[in-house]
Amino acid sequence: MFHVNPEPGAEIHHTDPFATPVGERSPVRRLRGRLAATVTLWTAPGPAGLTVSSTLVAEGEPDRLLGLVDEESDLWSAASAAGRFAVAVLGPAHRQLADRFAGLFPAPGGLFATGEWIPTDYGPVPADAGGWVGCRLDGAREYGWALLVEATIETVALAEEGTPLLHHRGRYRQLDA
Repeated sequence: MFHVNPEPGAEIHHTDPFATPVGERSPVRRLRGRLAATVTLWTAPGPAGLTVSSTLVAEGEPDRLLGLVDEESDLWSAASAAGRFAVAVLGPAHRQLADRFAGLFPAPGGLFATGEWIPTDYGPVPADAGGWVGCRLDGAREYGWALLVEATIETVALAEEGTPLLHHRGRYRQLDA
């Protein structure tokens, strides 16, 4: 066994040594990072799921939901095969869950192995989510480097008022009361 002693004055820093230097980053990506977005979990029968922070609800006749998802994700394969999916609103307690479904946190036993899940015809939803919607898939098209998914909202289940989990500048945040 050996010990490595840092030289005097050497510090362990909290920045990513592999991050792209600020001057070389895409200005559009930096702009997107400055737009706070609610973190949602999209699930489909299979089951499959994906953390998505680019979700938009459009009220109307019919009510619609739009979102940007990865075309190569298991979620997209399952949702397109089933023709339906669920979208759950995540809260501050769901940080680890969001990371797991984003592929940033280990998922021993599978993505749905931990936590309590409510089975629905649209896909499983976390029992403690801030609410969820069941959607019928209407279509999708390439939009930038993602798929713009268009759906009709068929079911809405809201929980008690809660604090949403937000994603802003590469980190999870929450609203202050």
